[in-house]
Amino acid sequence: MTKQRNEIDDKYKWDLTTIFATDQAWEAELAAIQEELEKAKDFVGHLLDSAASLLEISEFQLGLMRRIESLYVYASMKNDQDTREGIYQEFQAKAMGVYSAYGQVFSFYEPEFLQITDEQLAAFLEEEPALKQYKHQFETLLAQKAHVLSQEVEEVLAATSEIFEAPSETFSILDNASIQFPEIADEDGHLVPLSHGSYISYMESKNRDVRQEAYEAMYGTYEQFQHTYAKTLQSNVKVNNLKARLRKYSSAREAALSNNFIPESVYETLVAAVNKHLPLLHRYINLRKELLGLDDLRMYDMYTPLSETDYKFTYEEALAKAADTLKIFGPEYSAIVDKAFSERWIDVHENEGKRSGAYSGGAYDTNAFMLLNWQDTLDNLYTLIHETGHSLHSMFTRQNQPYVYGHYSIFLAEIASTTNENLLTEKLLAEVTDEKTRFAILNHYLDGFRGTVFRQTQFAEFEQAIYKADQEGQVLTAEFLNQLYADINAKYYGLSAEDNYEIQFEWARIPHFYYNFYVYQYSTGFAAASALANKITYGTAEDKENYLNYLKAGNSDYPLEVIKKAGVDMTKEDYLNDAFAVFEKRLTELEELVAKGVHK
Repeated sequence: MTKQRNEIDDKYKWDLTTIFATDQAWEAELAAIQEELEKAKDFVGHLLDSAASLLEISEFQLGLMRRIESLYVYASMKNDQDTREGIYQEFQAKAMGVYSAYGQVFSFYEPEFLQITDEQLAAFLEEEPALKQYKHQFETLLAQKAHVLSQEVEEVLAATSEIFEAPSETFSILDNASIQFPEIADEDGHLVPLSHGSYISYMESKNRDVRQEAYEAMYGTYEQFQHTYAKTLQSNVKVNNLKARLRKYSSAREAALSNNFIPESVYETLVAAVNKHLPLLHRYINLRKELLGLDDLRMYDMYTPLSETDYKFTYEEALAKAADTLKIFGPEYSAIVDKAFSERWIDVHENEGKRSGAYSGGAYDTNAFMLLNWQDTLDNLYTLIHETGHSLHSMFTRQNQPYVYGHYSIFLAEIASTTNENLLTEKLLAEVTDEKTRFAILNHYLDGFRGTVFRQTQFAEFEQAIYKADQEGQVLTAEFLNQLYADINAKYYGLSAEDNYEIQFEWARIPHFYYNFYVYQYSTGFAAASALANKITYGTAEDKENYLNYLKAGNSDYPLEVIKKAGVDMTKEDYLNDAFAVFEKRLTELEELVAKGVHK
């Protein structure tokens, strides 16, 4: 039975008093920030009065956002630890309100800054040496000059941001709070409620009847509401296409990728490379079909583990294994890992009302906290080392960069976490002597690759297709979305749409389609991480040093340049081909173990 939060030992809870000692201290900071926002209104029209004013206003803006981030992190994490507590729901809403107010108050900044001439900027940098640390920041702003609108229009867009978020928020409320799934029979024949949280566990069931019933119940519900979901998704696509058009981009994809200075060719290269390697996915699916002893493999057979080995780790064992794995980076990295694992950066166990899933979070001036919902499984060991990768990336960035560059682009975010996962796989395979356990590790890796590189690229291909269709005047009806999704799914899995009727509705339950060209980064990140883990495991001390320098770089350079310094050129296909080579090598090894009868 799930515990109440007060029943869990404090050593398994994150310590948020390191951000604000009390709720009253948080409320005092909120009031102080609101006062500062009022003062900021006097800056309008004066950004370029002089080098001194540019410095003063830039530092005021950044300093205020630095404080708002800590305010928000405390509120959101307090809310996540028990979402039933009204006070922290209120705190989070107030923090979001301050974010919105900040955006409106400083909406003048970019339009005013973009009036600067090259000569004026050069003179300001010469006159005020403290401005020089902002040079790269100024470069990134000027690079977007063609897409920043007048101050009046920017103010309108800032003020209407909540309206533009309506399709995404409507989806979230419908999907998380309103929709009800039917009960299904579990492996013991008992009627149990189906939910988002329980769905995957039923899809992993060894009992095929349970998998099929859960699958049909899930997608039968989405079929019932398909037209409503089509409307929310279509509205979201229209919002992003409209904003891209207003900002003079050729497409919403170009607009989204330009935020990280990523050329669209990176996206296209990914989709092309994955399509070229689909025979590898089909080969793995055929092996799955053989191992499950099925003549009629279906989409609901994709998640059940092929291994009979139950490879378990307690939380304490997982901490030790993760710390041992990450020693490969050297003492500087390990010292921060030790702090994270021993100084209550991690909220470990599930409790009533706690947010599901896992994440790494924090602000420039806080610890890089982690939220888990721990279970003693191999998956949870991977989750721990994944989130630790995010947290170490954050800490290295914050410790080595000023606040202006003290974050890293979303494009690079998944690389550090997934590199850790790949290193764990390498370590487990190097240590294990039992072939059945080796089979379980290989199965876990291949399923992870399938679920990330192949599946997220499938999503990326669908996402690009619906945005292009809307641009061309196609109405995104449920019928259109169903057909498009079914066709792409059939291509990826080599399973006919006719035999897998329900999968055509899967698009309706994917929240990432509301994240505006986000999903492709899971695939590129996983592939880059595969190449980097190989360098770290089998390469030189210089390879490790280059990797640590990538972690320390933050936003001090453009994302593709940051990762290139670590040894991966993501403008080329090589890193993707290297990742598929690892996948094929491990698939071949799994096939050899099957031939030896290890799975039986």
